[in-house]
Amino acid sequence: MIAAFLEPGIIVLSYLAVNAYFNEPVLRSTLTLCLLVFALTFPGRNRFSEHPVSAAIDVLSSWVMLLIILALCGYATSSMGYFENHVLLWWAGITPLLQILAIEFGRRLRRWQAAQPQARRLAVIVGGSALGVKVARALREGGDQGSDFRGYFDDRQDDRLHPEAGPQLLGTLAQVGDYVREHGVREVYITLPLGSQPRIVRLLEQLQGTTASLFFVPDVFGISIIQGRLQDMNGVPVVGICETPFTGTNELVKRISDIVLASIILVLISPILAAVALGVKLSSPGPIIFKQRRNGLDGEEIIVYKFRSMRTQDNGSVVKQATKGDARITPFGAFIRKTSLDELPQFVNVLQGRMSIVGPRPHAVAHNEEYRQLIKAYMVRHKVKPGITGWAQVNGLRGETDTIDKMKARVEYDLEYLRNWSLGLDLQIIVRTVRLMVFDRHAY
Repeated sequence: MIAAFLEPGIIVLSYLAVNAYFNEPVLRSTLTLCLLVFALTFPGRNRFSEHPVSAAIDVLSSWVMLLIILALCGYATSSMGYFENHVLLWWAGITPLLQILAIEFGRRLRRWQAAQPQARRLAVIVGGSALGVKVARALREGGDQGSDFRGYFDDRQDDRLHPEAGPQLLGTLAQVGDYVREHGVREVYITLPLGSQPRIVRLLEQLQGTTASLFFVPDVFGISIIQGRLQDMNGVPVVGICETPFTGTNELVKRISDIVLASIILVLISPILAAVALGVKLSSPGPIIFKQRRNGLDGEEIIVYKFRSMRTQDNGSVVKQATKGDARITPFGAFIRKTSLDELPQFVNVLQGRMSIVGPRPHAVAHNEEYRQLIKAYMVRHKVKPGITGWAQVNGLRGETDTIDKMKARVEYDLEYLRNWSLGLDLQIIVRTVRLMVFDRHAY
């Protein structure tokens, strides 16, 4: 509830405070603006559990988007003259700083509150498997959640338990109910496999006479969960396990940001495009643009543009990845590959809707057919449009993936991007990519 009112409240109160500081009267236009920004920002997002840097980037990107919307509204209604420019500028500058400070204060307050003895909640886990250990680690690391983990319950012998669970075994499943009542346990996490349904039913019957909160943790860690959430389908609860993050409003935000940024970037880099095109033409015979077959959204085949950097154009059923010192690469091609200038025509693909500025890098169709059989969840990365740059590339996995382990690492970063997507994360990746274009030495 605090998070829901915090962002709208700070925005409105900071505007009124700046207005008062400059001795400006509270007119009808002032109240109208306050109502408008409150309606646009309510409810605010709960950012208290986010990393401080991610939260700050998210606040700044959301604030810039709101200012753009307000500016367009002011232009469309010819109402900008009702507001003082110096008031608006001060308001635009201090509001995100106040939001970031409030989020940091809330984060520290939550940790302090969770550390109080009266706020601690005893928790136990039923099931001493690898899944149970994962849940225990999550409870220990969630310092602001207020849970004190006590131990495990399981019917199996110590030699069949996870090594971390054995020393903390509290008893068998038949003893869970008595332990919960005697020690005032507030949370019970059930991590038994789905095949143990009779045991789970007996356990629930034991715990019905307690006031503990019960949580069932399904064993889905072998599956790459993307945007997992509980949904209501005409009264039927449905658990989403693998779904694209770009649905509804997110899809609209992603597409608008792609169109706006790609259009601006293409205008700014048009002289560079012309210079690189001339360099490719003079460096070796052949076309300036190399058209590659790639898999796009939902695995559908698309055509991706690049400046040609090689003397040959492998694009068939067998495609050899570029390696360091590859004889196929021209001297000028080596330069544009190292600086990522060969990727610039893909901003046209973004405007066409085939690609996004940020997303998993597209691989050759031949490589996809190879890796989909070797790497679990490889094709899940195609739940979104491929990108010019991505989370894997800014984390050191740019260039040749000459081992299966490197490709697995790249895929894991791609899946992490899908799980945690936000507009702020996209902007962070773009900024880091610009830096890598100058300093990265891993691309060839």
